[in-house]
Amino acid sequence: MLLSRYERMIARRYLLPGRSEAFIAVVAGFSLVAVMLGVAALIVVMSVMNGFRAELFDKISGLNGHAVVQGYNGQLRDWRRIADEAKALPGVTAATPLIEQPLFASNNGRVEFAIVRGMRVQDIQTNATLKGKEILGSFKNLKPGSEQIAIGSRLAEALGATIGSEITIYNPQGAATPMGTMFRTVQYKIGAVFEVGVYDYDKTYIILPMEDAQTLMLLGDAVGMVRIDTSNPDKIEQVVGPLAEKVSNVGQIVDWRQMNRELFEALSVDRTVSFTILSIILVVASFNIISSLIMLVRAKTRDIAVLRTMGATRGSMMKVFVVVGTTIGAVGVGAGGLLAFFFITYRAQVVWAIGAVTGQKVWDPQMRFLTELPAKTDPFQTFAICAMSLLFTFLATLYPAWKAASTDPVQVLRYE
Repeated sequence: MLLSRYERMIARRYLLPGRSEAFIAVVAGFSLVAVMLGVAALIVVMSVMNGFRAELFDKISGLNGHAVVQGYNGQLRDWRRIADEAKALPGVTAATPLIEQPLFASNNGRVEFAIVRGMRVQDIQTNATLKGKEILGSFKNLKPGSEQIAIGSRLAEALGATIGSEITIYNPQGAATPMGTMFRTVQYKIGAVFEVGVYDYDKTYIILPMEDAQTLMLLGDAVGMVRIDTSNPDKIEQVVGPLAEKVSNVGQIVDWRQMNRELFEALSVDRTVSFTILSIILVVASFNIISSLIMLVRAKTRDIAVLRTMGATRGSMMKVFVVVGTTIGAVGVGAGGLLAFFFITYRAQVVWAIGAVTGQKVWDPQMRFLTELPAKTDPFQTFAICAMSLLFTFLATLYPAWKAASTDPVQVLRYE
């Protein structure tokens, strides 16, 4: 919106009301702060929600893949053929065997539920989610027949175990005897303690070489599933669809959406609800801008009438007040963006400070899945939030600007 020289001068003077209009300046300041807080809250919350989804997806798919072929009886004996057929599909980047079984682990009288996962040694050492996540020991200690395992940090803490500790794993599907089925117990030494950043995994997972897992679970050469990774997880159904018929006689395909449907649907709903609720702050800020501009128009009624008698058009008056209100909104949007950048950059310190002030544990990994507060800012989403805020601000200026333009100088100056 182009302004002439005198229109810019008037808009500048109205943006900085004099002492007699101090209350108007206070209301305008509140409007600016409201826009700032609304924009900052929306950007921060949406960034955190995006970070949650991205972190959870990366960690979950990093360990479980984008899809798995599960055997009907928990076993896949022809897993090599299935892996080769999966690798031959367009869009499939890897197909690896896995064994996963919920069992129990004990150490020094402590017993904890654990998910025991068997992986090939090369897969353990090259897995993107596990790589570099050792906090004690190394995955290089895990070799077939070495009877060394890797254990999640939270599980190690619950068992009171550390590097070199010997823990016992119990498999209820042991050998059959005249007295019934006996538990199979095997002792392993901890060769690595890892922390992937997802509380449930760090609290339950035990990883050991594939051959040792097959021995523990009496599987012979069979595995529990074949994990499939793809180049485009969002099109997982189309990618693995041709494989479903080939494996229908031995197992079924379960993709990441089915494995974690409730979690990702809850995140999607939470993101939508949060966006809708926080957008109300921007609506309230827009009403504040309307109020401040209406008061400014009433305070400047005589000035407007004089300007009209001097040749100012209705369009000029509308432009002046639209620019005044939009400028307040634009400054608020800019300040909100800077505030959001600060909160996102120093989010860990902010969480710590809130916890220190309130005396409560603000971020509980047991409830939040992740050990740290994530954030991932989407530039397009941020631009959309700023554009929406500016649109609300612009719409809020139209009525006060129309009232200013509708001022009748004859009626105003009649008794002057």
